[in-house]
This record gives sequence, structure tokens and C-alpha cells, in this order.
Amino acid sequence: MALTIIEIMTQYIRPSSDNLKLAIGAILIGVFALALGDALIKKSNASFVIWQIFILRSILTIPLLTFFLKKKTPLHLSEKPPVFWRVLMLGLMPKQLFWTLTRSALLVIMWLLYYMALPKVDLSIAAASFYTLPIFITLFAALFLAERVGLGGWIAVVMGFCGVLLILRPQAENFNLYALLPIISAILYALGMILTRSKCRDEHPMILSLWMNIVFIFVGIIASLLIFLFQPTEEIQQSNLFLFGDWSPMDVSVWGDMTILAVALLVGSIGAAIAYQSGPASTIAIFDFGYVAFAIIWGMLFFNETLDFITIIGIIMIVTGGILSTRLN
Repeated sequence: MALTIIEIMTQYIRPSSDNLKLAIGAILIGVFALALGDALIKKSNASFVIWQIFILRSILTIPLLTFFLKKKTPLHLSEKPPVFWRVLMLGLMPKQLFWTLTRSALLVIMWLLYYMALPKVDLSIAAASFYTLPIFITLFAALFLAERVGLGGWIAVVMGFCGVLLILRPQAENFNLYALLPIISAILYALGMILTRSKCRDEHPMILSLWMNIVFIFVGIIASLLIFLFQPTEEIQQSNLFLFGDWSPMDVSVWGDMTILAVALLVGSIGAAIAYQSGPASTIAIFDFGYVAFAIIWGMLFFNETLDFITIIGIIMIVTGGILSTRLN
């Protein structure tokens, strides 16, 4: 099933004009996959250092991306890069290397900060903080892209965010400094999607995903080397094993989980790239709230969480906000 989705994505050609149906479908598939990946990350954060996840997940992802990109001629190869780089990277260079790397760096730091918060903050607090992101995307779209955001669009954003708060119902007394990390993550994600829309719109989504995974590996290797060279004290390691712990041994079941993480990241990152290339950022941002509904499903499956009446009302508010955004924005 996952490979079928990836195969479909290889045939993607960016339309000359916006395609809202494509954009909404892509973001919903993307957040479905990312919610699954984040649930697995939360499940395994006591066992693995984050750099191990970054490196191994991307090592599994890059061959899949390379295979499908070479199987189908990428959209951007009609304007080939210089011969040296084309030979060196087998035709996988982006058209806008600087902006692609900048976008990748923003998203890698975003995931790092969000994952850093998970061991220290309740999942409901982290998710509620992170899903302020449509507000930032709508704001940045208005500031940087001159997208018109009407009153209906802002009402939809507020309604969707209130729906998230109803579902997660964070308790103010549980907040600590780590709770700020998901908010910073939301800002970085919003900036990354604005770059996707403005500077990387002509890049093939799989090229964007490939280079993001390259940055994941680079950051993971550098961090692992620094930890190895400077050897944090046992006290520091014990205070945050997710950042400073040793790599864990890998068995068959763990490799299976890592493969699922790789496919989830692949589908999620490509889905987000297609969505923000194909539709107005302020509209697509609303459907990012779908992550919450999918997270509830994975929470029921992995952590035996249950839905109550208020949670159902919150989901209805999120869906209603999404519909309003397409009708009124």
C-alpha cells in the first residue's frame, strides 16, 4: 500500500494553477502518515537516541526516493544543472539548491525541537502548542506571499484551533519551558511551508524530500560525533537520554519500526510539499489540523486512549473550520 502511494507520487506534475482538491488530498495523506510516525517516535523515545532515529530512518528512506526518482524522469530535469553536479548527484540536484537546503534545515530543526519536547511534556500539551501553526502560516502567507486572508479564513483558523484545544484540553499548570519548543517548531514549520510555496514551488516533491533526508543524516552524524568526542557526563545523559544517550542495538522488530518511520516520513514530507505547492498556504494550513484526528486514532491503537463527547465536538470543529476555509477564504 505504501509503495503504491509512493508510485502515484512519482507521477505528480505540478499544475500550472492551483489544484485545491489535489492539495487537500495530499496534506491529509501526509498528516495521516506523520501522525503514525510521531506515535512510533513517542513509543520508542525511551529506547533510542534521536540521532539514531534521524540517521537510520533517512538511510532507509533515501534509496526509495532515489529508486522512484530514477524510474520516472523528474520534472525539473528539463533544465539540467551543470554537468559536474549532474554526474555527481545522478540528476538529483534541485533547481534552487540554497532554498531547498534552507527549507530542509528549517524542517529538520522543527522535528528536532518537537521530538525534544515529547519526553518532557505531555503529548496533549505538545500537540496543542504545535497546532498553533495554522495561525502562523496564515499570518506569514499574508505578510510574505500577499495572500488575501478574509474574515472567514481567520474564523476558520480560530475555530480549528479551538477544536484542537477541546480535544487536547491542556492544563496550564503542566506547562514548562519545554512546552515552548512545539510553538517554536510551529513557527519553523510555517516558514518551511511558505518557502515551499514561494521559492521551491517548481521543485519535484521527491527532490525536496530527498534533500531533507540528506540534511537529517548530516545533522545526525554531526551530533553523534560531538557526543562521542565530548562524552557528556552520566548525569547529563540520564537527564535526557533522548538527546545524549548511546545508540541502542537493533533487532528485527526494531528495524521493522524504523522502516515504518521511514515510509511515514517519506509519504508525509512529499504530501506536505505537494499540498503547499498546489494550494494557498492559508487554506491548506487548516487541513493540517487533520493530524490531530489521526493522532487520536493512533493513540487509541498504541496507548489505549478513548474518545469522549467533548473530543468528538472538537473534531467536528476542526472539520467545519476546514470546510469554511475553502468556502470563505
